[in-house]
Amino acid sequence: MYRQPSLEKSSSFFQNLISKGECRMRKTYLVSLLVILSAILQAIAQVDVPRQALAITYPQGETVKVLFRGTTRFPRMSGEATIKRTARNTTEIDLSVSKMPRPFELGAGYTTYVLWAISPDGTINNLGEIKRRGTFEFDSKIKVTTPLQTFALIVTAEPHFLVRRPSRAVMLENIAATTRSGKVVQTTQTVNYFGNTSDYFFDARAPEIAESDYAKTPPTILQARQAVVLAKFAGATREAQEELQEAEDLLRKAEDAWRAGRDEGEVEIIARQAIGAAVKAESIALARTEARKIRDEKIRTESEIRQAEEKYAEAQNEIKLLKEELARERKFREFSERDVENLNRQIKILQEENARLRQEISSLRKEVEDAKAKLARVEGEKEALERQREKEQKLARLKESAPSFMQSLKPFGNVRQTERGIVLTLPESYFENIRSTLFTKQAETRLINLATILANNPDYKIVIESHTDSKGVPGELLNLTQARAGLVAQKLAEGGVEAGRIEAKGFGASVPVAPNDTNLNRAKNRRIEIILIPNL
Repeated sequence: MYRQPSLEKSSSFFQNLISKGECRMRKTYLVSLLVILSAILQAIAQVDVPRQALAITYPQGETVKVLFRGTTRFPRMSGEATIKRTARNTTEIDLSVSKMPRPFELGAGYTTYVLWAISPDGTINNLGEIKRRGTFEFDSKIKVTTPLQTFALIVTAEPHFLVRRPSRAVMLENIAATTRSGKVVQTTQTVNYFGNTSDYFFDARAPEIAESDYAKTPPTILQARQAVVLAKFAGATREAQEELQEAEDLLRKAEDAWRAGRDEGEVEIIARQAIGAAVKAESIALARTEARKIRDEKIRTESEIRQAEEKYAEAQNEIKLLKEELARERKFREFSERDVENLNRQIKILQEENARLRQEISSLRKEVEDAKAKLARVEGEKEALERQREKEQKLARLKESAPSFMQSLKPFGNVRQTERGIVLTLPESYFENIRSTLFTKQAETRLINLATILANNPDYKIVIESHTDSKGVPGELLNLTQARAGLVAQKLAEGGVEAGRIEAKGFGASVPVAPNDTNLNRAKNRRIEIILIPNL
């Protein structure tokens, strides 16, 4: 008996379809949000881990003595500073360092030392360069001022004196402070700061400084070279071409002035100008690179937003189509329930059929894989049998032809069959004398004839082994036999034997066939054996 379909059930079914479309739209926005969050987290993950230093608060009008601690690698290195906070709101620093190592000993990229002041909020100030004195372990002094009253002091090795952040190579840092009046000097244990995390010092492009260059080249030129390479490392070749060219021109001018023997002060001024120009090129390159990254990230984000908007529009259009479909379905609501029931039955039948087909496909795939494996195994066995059969046929042919082949070799020397193969021993008369590497005229003709026979028998690998007696220096005897073996190999190759078939060895007197105690036995030991090995 026919039942009238329920309008509420039909409407509920299509409302669910609409909700699915809206759900897809929300997922699109969620994906875009996750992409942006991922980029932010990645940027945060790349932030440098802060370093720590000991900051000291200097009382006004008091002269404070501060000691500096060096590294375990250079235990002789030390430092001591006299520091005074003046009434003019400046702090005077008079630092003396001793037993400072040559900067290049720390690795590629280091040419000088720089003194830094670090404020409690992590602000870093380059106070100036600690100039070297001499070409070996040196002592030096530096007098500077800073407006800071509370700060930490560190000394680092750097590529040049105008660097903006301290490198990882911390050489000295302040550790203790005392006043002449005995007042307690306040310290801050955890002053955090961020240094230079560039990979430049581990990069192959960082110039190595040879000891001779360090000793002869002015320090400012060494620093200028590093500054130019640092600018290139930062991308100035692409992002700051004019500024980089200016720095390179100034460096070249300083180098020319130095080599021409110009005044040291003039050379230093030009070199410092080159460093300044290179730092400018490096800063511009870094800024432009960062701007490019931001611009590219903006373009990428805008593209993702456009894609999200397009997907939103698609979802809206899909909702519209679904609503239209719902309106059409309402016109035929009397058939909707029956259609749904039929559809559910068909889906169930199809699901069962799909499950059965998946099982059959799985079984068929296994059978195919087994058949492929079996076929590959049979093919491999067939190929192995075929190779073995060809090898045996070839060996049989060689054994059959061996007597006639050996007979053809007898005019050239003694021929015998061994486990290694056919061995042809050439008499000593092939050479002009017992220590000569020159063939007789008759020997050259015979070797050419021998080469013709060997070339016509390509199924043999040719091993030439040269030996001699023990009279003489072992090293010279070895060189003699190696030269003789090489000459025979060369002559056979000239006669038409393929060079790839020939292997020449010299053994000196290490493999005698008779004791080297008589002239006759020594003559036996002076021999060249040509071993013909079947090439299967």
